[in-house]
Amino acid sequence: MPSISLPARAEEKLAQFDRAPPHEFRCCSSPTPPGREKVTPGTRLCAERSGDLRTQSPTTTYTTRLALVVPLDRRGMQHGQHEEVADAAALPARLRHVYWIGGGSGAGKSTIARRLADRYGWHLYATDDVMRNHAGRTTPEEAPFLHEFMAMDMDERWVDRSPEAMLETFHWFRGEGFGLIVEDLLHLPQNPCVIVEGFRLLPHLVKPLLAVPEHAVWLLPTPDFRQAAIRSRSRPEEGFVWKTSDPAKAGWNIAERDRMFTRRLQQEAECLQLRTLQVDTSMTEDDLGEQVATAFGL
Repeated sequence: MPSISLPARAEEKLAQFDRAPPHEFRCCSSPTPPGREKVTPGTRLCAERSGDLRTQSPTTTYTTRLALVVPLDRRGMQHGQHEEVADAAALPARLRHVYWIGGGSGAGKSTIARRLADRYGWHLYATDDVMRNHAGRTTPEEAPFLHEFMAMDMDERWVDRSPEAMLETFHWFRGEGFGLIVEDLLHLPQNPCVIVEGFRLLPHLVKPLLAVPEHAVWLLPTPDFRQAAIRSRSRPEEGFVWKTSDPAKAGWNIAERDRMFTRRLQQEAECLQLRTLQVDTSMTEDDLGEQVATAFGL
């Protein structure tokens, strides 16, 4: 049987908007570093841009982020209209029909989500496809890292910064615009079910929305699978890295950033007791599709 098909140079979708993760998510079992509070079960580490780290309840942090990213009055709503959008306590019930597939780059998220949507007649929502739309629906105050990235030239985005800096300043990795994903999902009908996929689905942002924990899974590519994905995309003079002054360095920076992001996803999901699946080169699309379906309890 054929191996899992890799998305054709999926990084090209990010040429306009790089990705950047939140500050380090510390598992509740990790020792508490000096000056930082310990994250206990049911809470998440909330990192402000200033670097001041503090723990807050998922409801508090999510509601705050949602209010910043999706201000109700800016969308022309009357006072009190759709206030339930920012009511994090009500969101799990309203999104009970949603299934979530997150994970690292090139892990097969889009492929598996599309197969399951076709099999069950579900609506497919791909977060990569709405990045441009979401960028246009934010202001610099709501998404500062996104707008800083948009102002950079190609070398500033991909060559001049270290993979660590790229990881820590990538707007989608920080959760900027996540509230817009939720807003879009709330505007979709509850029947049929919705399957949403993409790297923007960070475990600590998704968990407060889950009425059924089994409705979410993160796909984590192994190093070999990641290398296969990189090789499949390394076609001479193709892709946005060739718009930089040093395509080789840009490609390495992206690959290293994505490796660190995948490791961070695994640590965060495990800390929050959310389901992950390792994706390796021996798996077929059928294998992975069945594993995801089983994880969802289908």
